[in-house]
Parts: sequence; structure tokens; C-alpha cells
Amino acid sequence: MSLQLVIGSKNYSSWSLRAWMLLNHFEIPFREISIKLFTDNYKKELARYSPSLKVPVLIDEELTVWESLAICEYLNEQYLDNRALPVGREARALCRSFCSEMHAGFMALRSELPMNCRARKQVSFSAAVEQDIRRIDALWTQARRRFVDRGDYLFGKFSLADCMYAPVVMRFYSYGAELGPEADDYFQFMLEDPSLMRWRQAAAAEEQVLSDFEVGEAR
Repeated sequence: MSLQLVIGSKNYSSWSLRAWMLLNHFEIPFREISIKLFTDNYKKELARYSPSLKVPVLIDEELTVWESLAICEYLNEQYLDNRALPVGREARALCRSFCSEMHAGFMALRSELPMNCRARKQVSFSAAVEQDIRRIDALWTQARRRFVDRGDYLFGKFSLADCMYAPVVMRFYSYGAELGPEADDYFQFMLEDPSLMRWRQAAAAEEQVLSDFEVGEAR
């Protein structure tokens, strides 16, 4: 098996989820290498695979690709004949814009509401987090209104955008974000996505607890 994907905890590692979900959804064979992060020796172990000392990392024979968006773009080009992007120039451009905004933005959401798939927590959202939630709500609503006739994912059929926003789905689930009707329909649909459900089931079975990722009070 030529493809190897190095990931962190399924419960906490949001970036790992993105590349894993793409491989899983399209049933691309790969070997999963899981590294328990934030232990005493994790950087030494991770250095065997990752030039950035971060996850995820994709290894395809002699080639190493890091950063989740780069990995997803590589897999789409090399193994999927671009099936992970929507049909049509404008739709593909919009999808890439969604992905890039997620990759580079929403820093308040990502820092204040860490992904914690096992959690159902009560948190007081800061103004910056509320602003991020409203922007994501607007993005999801825009995509669903425009591409609803193509299917139930953001751009109709499953795409890179669904991979990039899957950890946001889990954050909204864990911390109880309120969404408009179209965005909420997408959120509910994604919670039942088979690949995301497999990830969540594996996350529930993990035993590692990282106190820095355990924010809020139990609901």
C-alpha cells in the first residue's frame, strides 16, 4: 500500500480529520499511522514523518505532502481525477474560496472552541467567535441555496469543502452553535455522513484526555 496518512488523535485533531475524510469517503486505500500528540516524546516520533512537526502528513512512496489543504488537493488531482471539486468553473472557484477561507481564517473559533468529538459542552461565545459562526452560517447558506439541486453536501456532491468544514461541524455539535435553516440542514446532514460517523466512533473509543482541549461545562 503506497499511501500512508500520519494523523493525531481522532478526538482532538481537526486538521487530521480533513485529509482522512477525503480518503475514507472515496475509499482510497491507505495505511493510517496514528501518533499520540503532546506526550513527552511525540515530536521525536513525528519527526520521522513530518518536516513541519505537525499532522496530517501524506506519504506517497518517495513523496511527502503536508498541510491538510495541500494533501486534499494532491489526492484530488492524483487519485480522484478532480472528482472532489464541483463541476463548472464558477463552482470550482467558489469551492476553493470556501476551502482557503477555512484554512486561513476563523482563528477565534479554532482557538476558543477546540475540536473535541466526545464533548457536549456549554461555553459562552466571545464576540469574535460569534462573528466566525455568523460568517460560516452565511457561507453554508450561500452554498446550499445555490447548489441544493445537485445534492445535500455544500456543493451538491461531496467535495473538498466538506472535508475542510467537517471539524467545524463537530465544533458546532460540541458547543451548540445556533444556525439558520439552510445551514442547520447541512449541519444535520453532515452529522450522519458515514465517514464522519466512523471518525466519531473511533474518537469515542480513544482514552487520551488533553486538558487544554477540554473547555466549557458539561451540558
